[in-house]
Amino acid sequence: MTLVAQSEQLAPAGGTAAARWRGYGRYLLGKVLGSLGSLVFMLAASFFLFRVLPGDPARTLGRGRFTTPEQLEEFRRAYGLDKSVWEQFVIYAKGIVTGDLGISLSFRVPVTELIKDAMWPTLLLVGTSTVLATLIGVWAGIRGGWNRGGTFDQTSTATSLTLYSMPEWWLGLLLIMGFAVGVGPLPGVFPTGGLHSPGMTPGTPAYWLDTAWHLVLPVTTLTLAYLADYQLIMRSSILGELREDYLTTARAKGLRDLQVRNRHAVRNALLPTTTVVALNIGFVVSGAITVETVFSIPGLGLLATEALAYPDYPVLQGTFLVATTGVILANLAANLLYGALDPRVRT
Repeated sequence: MTLVAQSEQLAPAGGTAAARWRGYGRYLLGKVLGSLGSLVFMLAASFFLFRVLPGDPARTLGRGRFTTPEQLEEFRRAYGLDKSVWEQFVIYAKGIVTGDLGISLSFRVPVTELIKDAMWPTLLLVGTSTVLATLIGVWAGIRGGWNRGGTFDQTSTATSLTLYSMPEWWLGLLLIMGFAVGVGPLPGVFPTGGLHSPGMTPGTPAYWLDTAWHLVLPVTTLTLAYLADYQLIMRSSILGELREDYLTTARAKGLRDLQVRNRHAVRNALLPTTTVVALNIGFVVSGAITVETVFSIPGLGLLATEALAYPDYPVLQGTFLVATTGVILANLAANLLYGALDPRVRT
């Protein structure tokens, strides 16, 4: 009877665990299919959205060079602009599948090469600032939330909210004015823009140090602008854990306050922050358009800004493809990570 009773007790438990993982499998499949659907919809919508932008690429790029209607028609024919919108969409869809994003109307080179060259500066700029903002914001949120209402909590929260409310380009201009141009007797220290100084040899230690020196102000701008994202969410999560019974139990066992915070409260409070971090990583590839423009960083944001002037359809479609794919994949990763960390999602 004992063995039978034990088997009867174990069977539901095993079945429940299997059911939970089957539920997580359905959850996983639904999220993957939903992400694919979102990607297809966004790529199709972006194609037609760019086609309603004002301006004629042939006339803008041919200004001063194309003097006859025949030359304009030849340009349109060479780049497929003479085809109907639906024919262009079919060519665009086939190009996405095969990895051929077309030829840039303004640069006259494959779009994939332009994106590959612009990807590195964007990842370097926005990736570094995202890591710094995450580390500093999470630390400030933990410290401020654990000692709610203290001097550090009030000062850090007010500062981060003030910086968050500033437009990125305006904050960047203030940093350029104060630390690149100089104010009054204080001389400028950092470069006003660009990624490298003229005459630097790529791959040398001096080249990388020069690149890091050029990135100090733009990275600082993005770090300060997005600091509140992580600090406020982490602070709110910590505050939500303060009244939980397991913290009282941990203190009753004789653990010090710092041990209770780091071993118990922080681990449980990190789940919402982890999701936000995973989501924000997707925005790394899209770049910070205004910051790249203000500091003349040759990344995806500046490339898209330049393409808007003509408009250069293949470049706009290519940069939007990279940005959209990055955001959707990061969103999918965040959902899957949330499901793995929280067992309730697997039911």
